Amino acid sequence: MPIDPQYPKNHQAIGIHRNADAQHYHFVWGPGKVGEAAENDDVKAAYASRGEDLVPLGVHGTMVALDWDSCIADGGCISVCPVQVYQWYRTELDVPAIQMQNATSAGTGDDREKDGRKDYTDKSDPIREHDCIWCMACVAVCPTQAIKVDQSNTSFHEQASQKFSQQLAA
Repeated sequence: MPIDPQYPKNHQAIGIHRNADAQHYHFVWGPGKVGEAAENDDVKAAYASRGEDLVPLGVHGTMVALDWDSCIADGGCISVCPVQVYQWYRTELDVPAIQMQNATSAGTGDDREKDGRKDYTDKSDPIREHDCIWCMACVAVCPTQAIKVDQSNTSFHEQASQKFSQQLAA
C-alpha cells in the first residue's frame, strides 16, 4: 500500500531525526504499518541475513515524507533528486531502522547512487528535506508510491516542533 494520502493527518509525531548541523531535523510519524517492504523477497531476505526483525517503522519527514514501511530500497528517489534531499541511512549509521526514530545524522551517507545501499534493509532518508525544490521527481519514480511531497504540510511540522520543543532546545 502506498503512503497514506491523508498523511500526516492520520499520524502523530513519534520521534525526531536530527541533522548534526543542529538546525535541521525531520519528524518520524506513526504508527507504522506493515507495508510493501514486508512483502518484498529481497527485503525479507536482507532482514533475515542481518538477524533483524521487520517491524513497522513509520514515515520519515513532513514536507518530504517517505513511508519506510513501504520503501523497498529501490533508490530511484536518490538518483533523481537534483538537490540530494535523500541519503541511504545505513551508509552513515548502520543500525536497525527502528533506532532511527530519535537519531542524529550528519548527512554524510551515500546520496548519489541508487545502488549505494548497504542491502535491502536500508531506507532512503529525507535527511535534507529543507533543501527540497518541490520538483516531484522522487514521487514520480518511486515504485511503491512511498513518497509524498507537500509544502502545505508545514503546519504539521510546526505543530510537531511545539510538541518536541524541549528536545529541540537540547
